[in-house]
Amino acid sequence: MRERESPQAKRYARLVEQEKPVISLVNNVFKAFLVGGGICLLGEIIKSTLIARGFTNDIAGVWMSIILVFSSALLTGLGVYDEVGRYGGAGSAIPITGFANSIVAPSMEFRSEGAILGLAARLFLIAGPVIVYGLVSATGFGLLRSIFK
Repeated sequence: MRERESPQAKRYARLVEQEKPVISLVNNVFKAFLVGGGICLLGEIIKSTLIARGFTNDIAGVWMSIILVFSSALLTGLGVYDEVGRYGGAGSAIPITGFANSIVAPSMEFRSEGAILGLAARLFLIAGPVIVYGLVSATGFGLLRSIFK
């Protein structure tokens, strides 16, 4: 048997339905494309500028990565990258800038706990597993490559 819904539950359900934001998939995809594409375009502009100034392709790529990571971390610290993320959604999660944001954001939340226990400890909340996985997998692949040469 099904229990009858109370009038309060029905009223609550109507209020929830009225207040629920309307999500437009096309609009969200377009915004993500704009933000993600803009970040990638910025990276290509930086790299092309560095190559035009005489850097090799490899060195220009390294400096482009450094500039994007630093910019993302700085914008996260200033609270700007959060606004970019709210607007662009998944587009702001481009690996290089999204990773920098995911490292800095937790440490900013815990800065009131002090420099060591708050800021420094929280920097590796997300970065730690990524670094460990990167080292372990790189070592594993290196060993496999040396064995099966």
